[in-house]
Amino acid sequence: QVQLEESGGGLVQAGGSLRLSCASSVSISNINLMGWYRQAPGKQRELVATFTSSGDRNYGDSVKGRFTIARDNAKNTVYLQMNSLKPEDTAVYYCRARRIGSIENYWGQGTQVTVSS
Repeated sequence: QVQLEESGGGLVQAGGSLRLSCASSVSISNINLMGWYRQAPGKQRELVATFTSSGDRNYGDSVKGRFTIARDNAKNTVYLQMNSLKPEDTAVYYCRARRIGSIENYWGQGTQVTVSS
């Protein structure tokens, strides 16, 4: 089992910044894929940013150049720095993890991000 706890969501004006955190209950060195997805009302969940154990990072097209994913292995935490936020970034942001050698995905409870115009 992997428990994920997200934090850092909130209300921000367009053009502002937020940093989300996702703390893992297990060492992220044992995690093959970890990152962020989001779901806006009436829309499907979509990729925001992920990284793999090999260090590869992948970003959704709508956030490239504005969002940055990073990790702190010592804290077993993944961060999502979100800059130049837009109203269309408003969504619930979920952390996802998959352990090495496993196909099972673990999800956090989600944190709300609201960007006002």
